[in-house]
Amino acid sequence: MQAVVFVFSLLDCCALIFRSVYFIITLSDLECDYINARSCCSKLNKWVIPEVIGHTIVTVLMLVSLHWFIFLLNLPVATWNVYRNTQSRAAEVTHERSHDQAWFSLAVLLHVSL
Repeated sequence: MQAVVFVFSLLDCCALIFRSVYFIITLSDLECDYINARSCCSKLNKWVIPEVIGHTIVTVLMLVSLHWFIFLLNLPVATWNVYRNTQSRAAEVTHERSHDQAWFSLAVLLHVSL
C-alpha cells in the first residue's frame, strides 16, 4: 500500500511541477508581450482546479496512509490552494492573476520543495 501511495504521490508531484513550469513560461510570455492578458488568463485558469484537486489528493493520501510528517508539510499549501480558489469568482477579470504574481514565486518554491 505504501509503495502505491508514494508512486502516485511522485507522479502527482511531477504533474504539479510541470504545471508550475507551464505557469512560469506563460507568465513570461505575458511579460514579454507575446500574448495578451486575456489569452494568458484563459490558458492559466483552466489549470487551477486540477492543481487544487491534485494537491488535495496527495494530502489526503498522506493522511490516510498515516504519514504525518509529509501530511503536515502538504497541509498549509493544500489549505491555501483551497482557500484561494473557493473565494468569490464573481470578479474574474483578465487582470486577476496580476494580484497573485507577488506570491507566485513563493508558491512555486513550495510546490517544488514538497
